[in-house]
Amino acid sequence: MPILEILDYAGVAVFAATGALSASRKQLDIIGYIFLASVTGIGGGTLRDVILGATPVFWVKNPIYLVVCCCAGLLVFFSARRMESRYKFLVWLDAIGLSAYCVMGAAKGLSATGSPIVALVTGMLTATFGGILRDLLAGEPSVLLRPEIYVTAALAGSGVFTAATYFGASLLIASSLGVVTAFAVRGGALKYGWTLPTGDSRPGRHPDDVM
Repeated sequence: MPILEILDYAGVAVFAATGALSASRKQLDIIGYIFLASVTGIGGGTLRDVILGATPVFWVKNPIYLVVCCCAGLLVFFSARRMESRYKFLVWLDAIGLSAYCVMGAAKGLSATGSPIVALVTGMLTATFGGILRDLLAGEPSVLLRPEIYVTAALAGSGVFTAATYFGASLLIASSLGVVTAFAVRGGALKYGWTLPTGDSRPGRHPDDVM
């Protein structure tokens, strides 16, 4: 199986598992598990394909991705209650999914347009949009609002993959470098609390005070 296909299935499966873990934290029924797993698993790739005009989108062309999401949801449904910390599993699985999917998204963007800039954007969106949808639907604090680095990790992985490809590295080496970079940045943020400089720390004024 080609490396990009492996990353695609891995990204979908891992993100689907994080969606199911969110369902577990909210104590949903089995359909809730499958629904959140599916939305999270295919959300980022769907947005990527729509932006690139690659329609029908990937899971319509190959419904096996939906089967992967359903299987991930069922697996978590029958095992999540045995986990000591479902949130800890969620954030680390999310880091793995982000690492695989940012490379996959960048590769598809680069293949479709030949533009490194587009590759960075599609890599970042593919890797983050599913997690954003998951948190929104599950009523969890959005990954975008957490202090530690998230989107930057996806951009770093996409950037390293794109740069390595540009300089002639093989697909296996470029993909490996991208995945390792994204995971190292996101993992470091989770373990050591890495953050980027923030803006003005003063609270925003109430809209009534501005008008």
